[in-house]
Amino acid sequence: MYKSFSAFLLVCVALVLAGCHSAEQSPKTASIPQSNGPRIYVTNEVSGDLSVIDAGTRAVIATVPLGKRPRGIHASPDGKTLYVALSGTPIAGPDVDESTLPPADKSADGIGVFDVAQNKVVRIIPGGSDPENFDLSKDGKQIYISNEDISAMSIVDVATGKVVNTIKMGGQPEGVKTSPDGKQVFITSEEDGTIAVLDPVAGRMIATFKVGHRPRSVAFLPDGSKAYVNAENDGGVVVVDAVHHKMLTAISLGKPGVIKPMSVLLSPDSSRLYVSTGRGQQVFTIDTATDKVLGSVTVGKRPWGIALSPDAKTLYSANGPSNDVGVVDLATNTLSGTIQAGKGPWGVVALPR
Repeated sequence: MYKSFSAFLLVCVALVLAGCHSAEQSPKTASIPQSNGPRIYVTNEVSGDLSVIDAGTRAVIATVPLGKRPRGIHASPDGKTLYVALSGTPIAGPDVDESTLPPADKSADGIGVFDVAQNKVVRIIPGGSDPENFDLSKDGKQIYISNEDISAMSIVDVATGKVVNTIKMGGQPEGVKTSPDGKQVFITSEEDGTIAVLDPVAGRMIATFKVGHRPRSVAFLPDGSKAYVNAENDGGVVVVDAVHHKMLTAISLGKPGVIKPMSVLLSPDSSRLYVSTGRGQQVFTIDTATDKVLGSVTVGKRPWGIALSPDAKTLYSANGPSNDVGVVDLATNTLSGTIQAGKGPWGVVALPR
């Protein structure tokens, strides 16, 4: 009887301890209250993960490991999948001597496929060498990717997860944008100050034209007639004829070198263009009817990627050195707060719940 009772006590103690251990190992996010608000997804280039933020509570509800240097992030047309560019090429800032950096880890290059419902990466598919940014075809079946270190872009078939074509272009390609009708893809060349135009059906470049110094991002008007392109080293934005592939005019935002436009984003009705400015720490608003600057708001250190909430009333900015996300109330054009993310936020996407 004594031995049986002692054994019983030992079992009880073991169960209690196991329960305590289990509780200690439970995700911290399990106890965080969640709303039915949109979810904000932020790639953190330095910490190599994805911050999942509840827009309603402004709390990080999950941090998901992605891989090395996650940067470009885009949603599938149905919003069920997020694709993230991953790169094993070491980070090199403007003042870094690249010869002192370790060799690139090419095994880390790829496109992470994140299932929104499962809240996890389900596979990694090839993305060519050193993928930085990309866009999808309108049907979501292909991904067009900039390969910065080899001056090329890759076309990936999503279903098979294979690179079906790699095409040479100007130096340091970065920004990629599919036209509204899906018939052309613009890829920026930072080094050459040009845009290469891809015919995705023919699988070849059909034009290249000048747009300004260090273009990184493109935004098309809904009818595809014009596009806006940042000119980082010119302190402004360039308006281009997207049909005839030529520059139309330039919009100055501030002193070159102080204001450094990075990402351009149109409102759903295309009446407003939003521009992040990196070291300028601001997001500018441009009236697309007049191409005049309406104002700006300071959002944090080195804002790069920007995204709009599903109702287009709020803008989110990924602020790299601040390690946070700026939240802008567009009705008043004021910063309503910041949300701590991972290290080196780069890209941001907002999806409805």
